[in-house]
Amino acid sequence: MMNKHHKKALFYDKVSKFVIYFGGITTIVSVIAILFFILSEALPLWYGADYNKKSDINLSEKISRKPILIGIDEYKEILFAITEEGTVDFIDIVKDSIIKSIKIDELKDSKITSTSKSILNNYIGLGNDKGQIYLFQINFKSEFSNDGKREIIPDLKFINFVQIDSSFTPITKLTFRVNDNKNYKVVAINSNNEIFLYSFTKDLNDYENPVENLHFSRLDRLVNSKVTALELDNFCEKLMIGTFDGNLIYISLRDDNNPVLIQTIKAFKDDNSPITLLGFILGDQSVIVGNERGKLSSYMRILDDKTEYGWKLVNPHIFQNHKNRVESFSASSRNKTFITGDKSGITYLHHLTSERTLLELIGDSSSIKDIAYSPKADGAAVLYENSKVAVFDINNPHPETTLKTLFGKVWYEGYSKPEFVWQSTGGTDDFEPKFSLIPLILGTLKGTLYAMLFAIPLALMGALYTSQFSHPSIKNFIKPTVEIMAALPSVVIGFIAGLWLAPLLEKIFVSVMLLFIIVPLMIILGLILWNRVPSKFTSRLKSGSELLFIVPLIIIGFFISQWLGPIVELYFLGGDYRLWISEVFNQQYDQRNSIVVGFAMGFAVIPVIFTICEDALSSVPSSLTSASLALGATKWQTATRIVLPTASPGIFSAIMIGFGRAVGETMIVLMATGNTPILSFSPFNGMRTLSANIAVEIPEAPYGGTLYRILFLSATILFIFTFIINTVAEIVRQRLRKKYAQL
Repeated sequence: MMNKHHKKALFYDKVSKFVIYFGGITTIVSVIAILFFILSEALPLWYGADYNKKSDINLSEKISRKPILIGIDEYKEILFAITEEGTVDFIDIVKDSIIKSIKIDELKDSKITSTSKSILNNYIGLGNDKGQIYLFQINFKSEFSNDGKREIIPDLKFINFVQIDSSFTPITKLTFRVNDNKNYKVVAINSNNEIFLYSFTKDLNDYENPVENLHFSRLDRLVNSKVTALELDNFCEKLMIGTFDGNLIYISLRDDNNPVLIQTIKAFKDDNSPITLLGFILGDQSVIVGNERGKLSSYMRILDDKTEYGWKLVNPHIFQNHKNRVESFSASSRNKTFITGDKSGITYLHHLTSERTLLELIGDSSSIKDIAYSPKADGAAVLYENSKVAVFDINNPHPETTLKTLFGKVWYEGYSKPEFVWQSTGGTDDFEPKFSLIPLILGTLKGTLYAMLFAIPLALMGALYTSQFSHPSIKNFIKPTVEIMAALPSVVIGFIAGLWLAPLLEKIFVSVMLLFIIVPLMIILGLILWNRVPSKFTSRLKSGSELLFIVPLIIIGFFISQWLGPIVELYFLGGDYRLWISEVFNQQYDQRNSIVVGFAMGFAVIPVIFTICEDALSSVPSSLTSASLALGATKWQTATRIVLPTASPGIFSAIMIGFGRAVGETMIVLMATGNTPILSFSPFNGMRTLSANIAVEIPEAPYGGTLYRILFLSATILFIFTFIINTVAEIVRQRLRKKYAQL
């Protein structure tokens, strides 16, 4: 029969067992739930783009003239169509009815033969068969009634009317742009392949005297081939010309009085087909080039000291080919996406940076006449040869995200070659986001490596001395002192490292480096001298008291290093170690660098490694150490050949736990480095880690945006990385434990 106390003990045992099981299972479930949460936030990066057709509009049923150019407002409610006779019709997309029709009187009794449309602000240029050009802007003004209903009012604002060709030769190609300084620039080509440049500055509020600083010149002296495509950037500086023989010509119009031919290049290797399409992407750094055979690629200019003018064109991206001649183009005013259409009626949505073709917009099989990308990049309108217009809703939240853009080298605008770059934001709206995670991953490994190089030797040797050589009274003082270090907040360590240690280290860098040579030599010297002290003196001292003899030598070594530092710098490093590092290693010394991080983060990791190592070393059975000493082994031989191998599972666990602590550290890295995401293992540069990047970027990341989700992807990578490390560490620890269990 069980007594009362026995039953009570069994009850508490069952309760404890349940609590332990419940706590363990809850912990596992919580960790898995966290992983699934961060994964769920990152997964939409891979969903891709989709679309649906919003409406079909048959313009031939509403207007008697043939439409040649279209545009759409930001709400995708109003469509405008420009006809061959110079009429601008505004159509309500929802009601499928004409709102307003405006006849341009200056173009009456003529036929529109060329058009130009800017992706920014709807600047329109129309060239006719009499050598005349009409310049205007289409605006959409939103007004709200008392009941909160929005009404969009379209309007046409006249800019200028130009007689480019006095011989009344038809204008065949036309481009019209306006820069931020209100410099209006027109480049036009007539049927005789004569190229005209017309520019002026105009105050739109002064209708009495609107034109000043007028300039007119010819550019055909710079082009020897028949022009088949023409485009000018929104800075009114870069003129791109495509020719019948497949050449791409870059002319600088920075100075209207002195246009300069920068470069002529074959747009597609081994293909002399005529260039049929040119169009600048948002930011006006990259131009899309398409030809008669449906080939599509991009060009951009980069700095090149070997060329006469310091610039050259390069071909960084190649896109999916069309099946027929590429004729229509429209770029987004929000990001680096663009739409192209060909003669057979196929319309593709592309993204510049990722080189991806995201969608095929299926509307009609007729040849495409013009494309209008909505200002918010969430829709498009496609005008077909049969006067039908298909209006699409487009959902394309993360066009920049691919495995290549996240983990591969990408050729970004302005760069001379493909590189790994993290730069999520820029100073302008046309900035090209750069989301390579490689610099952050390598920065994480770099910071961890330097921290562990500093922490492991000190923590392990300290634990070995404390557990095997020191007197219990000394051990009872050292171990709690080191463990108190773990209580220091990492933000305090990072603060001290960034504001005090980094500037100090810059001043005494050479002396600090000498410490790693002189201090070990002083320790060795101290041990040699200690061994020469007569045993009648040492036997009276406590075990481990040699530390009291060695510590003063370490202090002396510190002062020797401080004294020798300036001397070594003066006579061996040319008087300035920073200049010497730059000349010898081609590296710049940054004040907040990896060495500072190694000291600071190593200081934070030491208590963890020391405590677990010391416990593992102290747990080695005394029978093993006593047997080793009884057989004549020294304390050092016993410690290195018996104690260390036996305690190796615990030591390995300590190092891996310290490694995981260093990998996930945020505040120290955030405050003690330059926080620059550069791809370098140099100890003289800083870095940015995955965890620090999350802390830096998350306050600025729009909810649900690409940056927001990439930060969650970074957290997922960090989670998986630490999970793999801990799993491997546990497997190794179990094998080591099994190996040395028989001892």
